[in-house]
Amino acid sequence: MVPDVAIAAESPPLSQTTAEMLRRAMELALHAPSVHNTQPWRWRLCDHAVELHADWNRHLICTDPDRRDLVISCGAALHHLRVVLAGLGSGSSTDRIPDLENSAHLATLHVRPTPPDPHDAELFQAIPRRRTDRRRFSGVPVGAALMQALAVRAGDLGAALHPVTDERARARLDAALAEAAAHQHHTLGYTAELAIWTRRYAGARDGIPADSLPCLGAGPEGSWLSRFPRGRLACIPGEPCDDAGVLMVLATPGDTTLDRLRAGEAASAVLLEATRMNLATLPISQVLEVSHTRRRLRLDILRTPDHPQLIIRAGWAPPNAAELPATPRRRLEAVLMQSD
Repeated sequence: MVPDVAIAAESPPLSQTTAEMLRRAMELALHAPSVHNTQPWRWRLCDHAVELHADWNRHLICTDPDRRDLVISCGAALHHLRVVLAGLGSGSSTDRIPDLENSAHLATLHVRPTPPDPHDAELFQAIPRRRTDRRRFSGVPVGAALMQALAVRAGDLGAALHPVTDERARARLDAALAEAAAHQHHTLGYTAELAIWTRRYAGARDGIPADSLPCLGAGPEGSWLSRFPRGRLACIPGEPCDDAGVLMVLATPGDTTLDRLRAGEAASAVLLEATRMNLATLPISQVLEVSHTRRRLRLDILRTPDHPQLIIRAGWAPPNAAELPATPRRRLEAVLMQSD
């Protein structure tokens, strides 16, 4: 158990105002990004607290064999919940991995009668604006000061953000990304699993709708950019095809469930901070889902003892790029668990 602060032995009964605030916070936290928009989490409302549980029924067995993506997704939802509470003026504390006999219970967030964290509160307005952008970025580079600000956000949550800017390291990373895409393409069941979550029925509240996918043409180059194998991202009409997007690897000291949960929180913080800066972003997990490319990323590309958990691509959208639609989200009632 990893508490942020000591938890009071008893809490007063949950007031109607607090219950309404927590329900509103959970609804907004559903905007968190998740692998294939599976939204693999469940909430339980308790006295002055919200429990976060993994939904193992939404585990992508072929895509995410060790549940890394699922736990990172839940970590992003946990951070979103904390940001929303801060934006609503409430302080909070978090117990991570509070029940060693229940692996699905990943965290409990407690409402506190303290001022909200100002760093969390300033990210609140970015939640409805954030999008996963799989399109080409413009040729305008992301400045070093902005990348450093993103690294600080990750560091605040116990993770490190490694920009891959060296030309030779970037070439090795591109090769690893392409190799991971090819490996998964030939993994039994992967393409069927991918099709299920990218060809959802009309009115579905999960998965990736067609209008959120890039326009793809022929050729294998750049297929990893969209996360979906085989295809080349098309240029925006009237814009040059040079793309100055930067790849940043989010890493943690260990590779336990707690580390992966922390990585998800850090990913949420980085994505929301980037959105606040008006940067476009794309989380990329494919290279981490294949054991040998994940090992290559750690030892041959980053050359770090840290464990890579996620890649985040950031850049500037072209000036005439259309605004991306919001991806669908499940209703709160669909992810609420009954209280004991």
